[in-house]
Formats: sequence, C-alpha cells, structure tokens
Amino acid sequence: MSEWGKTGFRKRAALILWGLVGLFLMADAAGKAFFLSRGEDIRARQAAAEAEEPDCSKEKYVALTFDDGPHPVYTPALLKGLKERGVHVTFFLIGQNIDGNEDIIRQMKEEGHLIGNHSQNHMQLTKEQTKEACDQINRTNEKIREITGQTPEYVRPPFGSWSEELECIVPMKVVLWNVDPLDWKTQNRDRIVRHIVTHVEDGSIILLHDVYGTSVEAALEVIDTLTREGYNFVTVDELLIE
Repeated sequence: MSEWGKTGFRKRAALILWGLVGLFLMADAAGKAFFLSRGEDIRARQAAAEAEEPDCSKEKYVALTFDDGPHPVYTPALLKGLKERGVHVTFFLIGQNIDGNEDIIRQMKEEGHLIGNHSQNHMQLTKEQTKEACDQINRTNEKIREITGQTPEYVRPPFGSWSEELECIVPMKVVLWNVDPLDWKTQNRDRIVRHIVTHVEDGSIILLHDVYGTSVEAALEVIDTLTREGYNFVTVDELLIE
C-alpha cells in the first residue's frame, strides 16, 4: 500500500474511532439523563405517598355523641364495644326511653360516659310554649338525676332547635354537632362510616343514634379506623374544654 493509501486509511480509522467515541458519549449522557429523570420520578412518587399518609404526630380529638336512647338492645351492644376499645362517648337521652332501662344508664355512668339531656318526648322545643319546653328538659333531668345522682349539664335540643329565651330559663350548655351522616335515614353501615371518615377533622362532634343496629356497627368501625389515623375519642365536655 502506498503512503497515500496508508494516510487515507488512518484518516478513515480516526473518523470511525471519533464517531464511536461520540456515540458512546451521547449514550452515556442519555443514560444519565434517564436515571436522573427516573430518580426524580421515584422521589416525586414517594413524596406523594407520604402526603397521603395520615399525620399521626399531632394530637387529634373528636367526640362521638349518641341521641334518642337508651335502647334495650342496641345501647348495651354499643357499650360492650366501647368498653372493649377503652372509648368514652356522650349520650343524649330521651326521657320517655329511660323508663325500664335504668340499669343501662347506670352502666353508662359507671363506665365513664357523659350523659346529657335530649328532652322528654323529642319535641321541637322552639315550637312549644316556653313552660312546656322547659318541662320537657326538667323532667328528663330529674329522671337522670334519680338514677345517676347527678343532674346533666349538657342538653342537645331535638332538631338543633334552641332559642335565647330557653337559654335564659334553662341553665344548661347546648351541644350541637358538625358531622352528621344521617344514620337514621340511610341505616347503611358502609355509607355512615364513609361519610364520617371523609368529613371528620380535629375537634369534630359526630352525631349518631344508638337506637339502630347499623349505627352501632358503624360507630365501632369508625372508632377502629380513626384510631389508626391518630384520633382520640373524648366526651363533649372534654372537647369543649380544649
């Protein structure tokens, strides 16, 4: 081969070599870009997953409240489940349902639950004469006092209906609610649980009724679910003090 041919060959070899080096560098850069992008994607996914996890570092408190009882079957079932879980709740009792269920009320008191007043006959108090409305509350207070030895301090007026006039005459603290799954209407355990878990937040007062089996089942499931999410269950007096 002539010197000219040798020179041409060397030039072509050098060009091929530089071409291969260029391809290698491009592949290396692309690989680094891929892994950087992949790493950012993984970190983003991890951050999103962490954001979805409940924050259990902050103390969160809610109050479960039960209206319309006591019920001879469902209230004892609820009390059993609450005792097993070490949870205290608030019961707002109807006077006409107390008769014959005195032992259940004694159990509520002995096991540390708060007992409140929900009127005698579940009447809308603001639609009654003031005297009759006050009688509705006072009769129930007296029944509870005779059983527990204590006069209730808290009242939940039926339908949440209250007035300044009644407040002046009846020296009790009114307790309403801010989470209402309409358990009396749906009587569907899964829907009740889903509504509460979706809407609950620190400081919520949850309205339920211990006169329906579905409500009792839902309440116990809610306790288990929210406990895992870092919630603490207290009576309304403890919540309102906070």
